[in-house]
Amino acid sequence: MTAPHGFSVSRYAPERGALARLTARDSVLRRLDWPILISALALSLMGSLLVWSATRGRTELNNGDPYYFLFRHVLNTGIGLALMVGTIWLGHRTLRGAVPILYGLSILLILAVLTPLGATINGAHAWIVVGGGFSLQPSEFVKITIILVMAMLLAAKVDAGDQLHPDHGTVAKALGLAALPMGIVMLMPDLGSVMVMAVIVLGVLLASGASNRWVLGLIGAGVLGAVLVTMLGMLDEYQINRFAAFANPDLDPAGVGYNTNQARIAIGSGGLLGAGLFKGSQTTGQFVPEQQTDFVFTVAGEELGFVGAGLILVLLGVILWRACRIARETSELYGTIVAAGIIAWFAFQSFENIGMTLGIMPVAGLPLPFVSYGGSSMFAVWVAIGLLQSIRVQRPITA
Repeated sequence: MTAPHGFSVSRYAPERGALARLTARDSVLRRLDWPILISALALSLMGSLLVWSATRGRTELNNGDPYYFLFRHVLNTGIGLALMVGTIWLGHRTLRGAVPILYGLSILLILAVLTPLGATINGAHAWIVVGGGFSLQPSEFVKITIILVMAMLLAAKVDAGDQLHPDHGTVAKALGLAALPMGIVMLMPDLGSVMVMAVIVLGVLLASGASNRWVLGLIGAGVLGAVLVTMLGMLDEYQINRFAAFANPDLDPAGVGYNTNQARIAIGSGGLLGAGLFKGSQTTGQFVPEQQTDFVFTVAGEELGFVGAGLILVLLGVILWRACRIARETSELYGTIVAAGIIAWFAFQSFENIGMTLGIMPVAGLPLPFVSYGGSSMFAVWVAIGLLQSIRVQRPITA
């Protein structure tokens, strides 16, 4: 069909054609899971304010610039969004073919931590300082690698139609590939990250349809491993002290129990609506250590109160709820397993982080997803959001 003056329809109204493509039922924008995206963005923006409140008066940390951590947190969020877009553009199916390369790179990075390139921050030798005030925590990206490598193996024969469930040999290979990076991370030692990885492996196995004997065996192995690690003295003194403080908060309130006690005071003083942003006495008085990272939830509890802290829980709940829908609605086992691994990761890490500020979980040095300050953590969780969005975007359209 030709438009007046001999122009084709596509040339005659290019703007309308572009708009139609953007709003078409099969367009990427229409198929994105917007509740997940909006919730993650809201958490990151709330995190920016909470991190700013916790650090604007910390001259020993911000080098005299009250906006130092605010700028970097916003920058980390922007980079995370770019990584999410790149992940969606590549697609989880394309990344499936690159999993062996990603796995190899992850192993090299965590091994580099054990060399002179590694650095100790907050008691954990789990970082690589890259210069310019920036550091990298490879264990954050290992979480993604474990999800992808296990999903690739466990879903291969099932998605090809050769099996209904992963066989025992495949499950054993998947567990072996997950155990290697977990063992290296344990040598750092970064117990908190290993705990998250163990929960991820459990979630992946449950979603894959593997025999329940593997799940029960994994739980038993985890309990046995925890006992052996303790008996062999593989934990550092500060990690042992954290568990001791959890078991008995009154053991040393001015020492190992200080963080948890101050965190509970901060949250408890917030009441329903909080003291107001930048007005929390515990926060401005700098009584809670590591408040911009591991204990950022205490800022929300004190300054935004039950309502603000509850909003964080609601937003995290929306992400988990929508991720469960994505896992359930995808037509391929690979996508289901990837989504399930991310759900297990976000759910446990959020529960552990918030739980340790309330005194119901031991202090494990884990950031609150999207909210805590930290580039590696922010980049990793946004890549995970990109994977979830890719699974949703690439699912078949139903009539």
